[in-house]
Amino acid sequence: MKTRNLLLLALACGLAIMLAGAVFFVQLATQDEVEPPVSIGDPIRVGDMSVTVDGADEVGGVLRVDITIGGTEDGDPTDEFRLIASARPVPLASTTCGPSTPTGESCTIEFDVSGIDGVSRVLFYERGEDQARWVLS
Repeated sequence: MKTRNLLLLALACGLAIMLAGAVFFVQLATQDEVEPPVSIGDPIRVGDMSVTVDGADEVGGVLRVDITIGGTEDGDPTDEFRLIASARPVPLASTTCGPSTPTGESCTIEFDVSGIDGVSRVLFYERGEDQARWVLS
């Protein structure tokens, strides 16, 4: 290839990169704002389920979260809970929750956070296309 062709190709690549950056900037500028976290004790509707985080306590590397959940019948309503602790996902360790009912029930979910440094704890519940989050720390 001739030098002129290489220069034109480099110019075209530079313009393509600038155009991609401009498109990305527009996407960031028009992005929806993140909703604030739900306060502990406030009930919220997530999809077809009503969820209230009644409290949270961390003792001996186990984070226990007391919840009230109900609104529809589901065999395992807690499988949609996720915990992010200090930027790491933590799987659900155990639960006292049974199948949910339309009236709701109070129960406890537990997460093993013994190997996680830091104190940041954010709980997510996702149902369908809806999501709620609680800041527990």
